[in-house]
Amino acid sequence: MTDARLRVRSLVAALVLLALTSFAARAETGDGFLSDLHKFRVSNYLALDAYYRFSANGDTNTLNEIVGNINNANTSMNNLAESTAGILSNEDVEKLNGEFDSFKSLMRDNINDVRNTGYPDLRLVSDMANQALTMSQMATELYDVSRESSETSTSSRVEAARSAAITLAQMMAKYSARTYSTVSQTFQGSSIEESLDQQALRFDILLAEINRGGKKGDLKNTLEDITSKWQFIRGSYINYNENNVAFVIDRYSKGILRGLDTTITLLQSNT
Repeated sequence: MTDARLRVRSLVAALVLLALTSFAARAETGDGFLSDLHKFRVSNYLALDAYYRFSANGDTNTLNEIVGNINNANTSMNNLAESTAGILSNEDVEKLNGEFDSFKSLMRDNINDVRNTGYPDLRLVSDMANQALTMSQMATELYDVSRESSETSTSSRVEAARSAAITLAQMMAKYSARTYSTVSQTFQGSSIEESLDQQALRFDILLAEINRGGKKGDLKNTLEDITSKWQFIRGSYINYNENNVAFVIDRYSKGILRGLDTTITLLQSNT
């Protein structure tokens, strides 16, 4: 074979490798974009959940939890704004960031009320709860639009795990609102929001979907742990009772969220 033919073959091979690498990079970027949108939604609901607890106890550790979750949401929002995936328009991302800024401002005002007076301003708490709903709806719509992009591809089990995490984070915030806040009905009163028992039943369906398919080793152990924890607290979400031990619900729910994060990582590593 002549040197010229060898050079042509080498060039073709290099171009094919470059194309495959470029495709993989785009797919990774697209999935990273979805991951940031997912984490953004979860973090904000966890911040709201922590606020309701903080409004009742003023605990410094709980305040740090709010700050940590807001910081996590900030990181996700910054990643979305800096993404080169080209999945959403700059205008879409800016609108979501604007809603997030409003949520953060209301969160600061509500925290300051509790710190300065020892109790929350019910009107401001209501405004913040409504803003959380508005922001979550927008983020969910953008997530759905992003999923339809040719740049993104996720498995049905990964999507079920993400949906389960969002559902549980919403449930945690609602549970804390009912436990600690006198304006809980505002947070739960939207006609487009599911009740706690409805969300618990939806979580059942999502967990069953995640459990379908192959599972062994770490994935099997993680899913068994999630299922065990869920069965322990499921009844409290379906049949809310003020005598339930709220800190147990909080601890087990957070354990499930960590397990779902691990599940997503394991499922993605096996694809």
